[in-house]
Amino acid sequence: MKHLFKPQVVKGLWTLLILLLIVKSIWFFVEVLWLPTSGVEHVEQKGGKALYYRVKLSPNEAPPPSITKPVQVMGSIKDIKLLAIYNASDITVVTVVHKGKTKVLSKGEEINGFVLEGAGSNYATFSKNQKTYKISLVISTKGDTSIESSNPLPIDTSVESEVEGDIVDAGDHKIIDKSLLDHYAKNMDDIYKNIGITEIKKGNDLQGFSISFVRKGSPFAKLGVKRGDVIKAVNGQEINSYNAAFDVYKNISNMNNVTLVIERDKEEMELEYEVN
Repeated sequence: MKHLFKPQVVKGLWTLLILLLIVKSIWFFVEVLWLPTSGVEHVEQKGGKALYYRVKLSPNEAPPPSITKPVQVMGSIKDIKLLAIYNASDITVVTVVHKGKTKVLSKGEEINGFVLEGAGSNYATFSKNQKTYKISLVISTKGDTSIESSNPLPIDTSVESEVEGDIVDAGDHKIIDKSLLDHYAKNMDDIYKNIGITEIKKGNDLQGFSISFVRKGSPFAKLGVKRGDVIKAVNGQEINSYNAAFDVYKNISNMNNVTLVIERDKEEMELEYEVN
């Protein structure tokens, strides 16, 4: 009898079927052991808020500085200390200290916004904004005026009033034009534009005054005084207090001869002047 199929073909088909069955069995076990029983749904979130991120474009840029309004500090009468008073019928002169600096004031002059109006034996009166203030004299235990600082008198850089008169060198003495003395007797501020005076103190006691500077070409330079000279006496009156200095200042226009005793390089010397 003749076979419909060749034995080799039939054998090959059975082999293929067996392989498919084995693969199917393996896939079944994989599904059971590892794969989930249901699919994973993808849920799209709706209505979420957008995310915003602050981006610093200039990382090295400093934050803007805070604006601070300037505070106006009003001058106080307590900032002024009264060191010395010279009060006569025709002149009132006081010496004060403000912020560590010494200044001599005549009646009508101002400091720290306060105008000198007058003085008594141990006080001075000042005015500001139509109000009157009184400052008492600072007194040490020995009765001399005391001071916290020995700074030189301030230099006024404003234009000096026109000065008449000159000083002539006559060899052993110098001749001072009287109009020159009259000018400085009426214009105290012009003195401190040409010469600086520094206090000499021992503890709280005022011992005298030394010259801190002399403007070149000024009448004071022609007097022959130099920086570092210590003023000891004028016409026999010791200059060891503000009152003594004010006495000389008041009477200088009435002097016909002036003898100035100074100490220079630890030696005393006399300078002679004739007023003409």
